[in-house]
Parts: sequence; structure tokens; C-alpha cells
Amino acid sequence: MKSPPLLTAASRDGALARLAGWDVTPQGDAIAKTFRFADFKIAFAWMTRCAAVADSMDHHPDWRNVYNRVEVTLTTHSAKGLTELDLELAAAMDRLAEENADG
Repeated sequence: MKSPPLLTAASRDGALARLAGWDVTPQGDAIAKTFRFADFKIAFAWMTRCAAVADSMDHHPDWRNVYNRVEVTLTTHSAKGLTELDLELAAAMDRLAEENADG
């Protein structure tokens, strides 16, 4: 399977302007965000829902969970940097976090 093309700096920056709370990592090859939830159960439920989406995309996050906090880093390893897949998964994670907040 061929890797998707890397994003240009301009397309990355434009997309990040629409993704609240996501930042480019210091190395510049990934984006990261920390999600916070009411408790561990809600955080883990969110991770489970995100895992299903990520698996359907065949694009898997680097993440770490401690109690109500989930630290997420997204990069496309096969492309060695940021691609549209990372932006799509970031947007899906944000939507799922909003749904968790609402209910």
C-alpha cells in the first residue's frame, strides 16, 4: 500500500487553524493534543470509540492514558510525517470528544 503524500507546511497550518487544541510537535512531523474527561471510565470509552474509527482508517494513534487524561500524537509512520490521514483522525477524535462531553 502506497503512503499518502506529506502535507505542505501551508496545508498543515491551514488545517490546524480549524482543529482546536492540536499543535505541531517540536520535530514538525506530527500533531498532538491532550484530551481531558470527567473520569477514567469516560476517557477509556472515548479511546474505545476512537480505536474503532482509527482501525477502519487503518491509521493508528500514538497515545497514552492516565486516569482522565489522554495524550494523543498523530503522524503517518509510512510517510514519515503528517498527511491528510492525521487530520481526518484528529477531526474524528474531536467529534467523539464533543459527543462524550454532551452525553
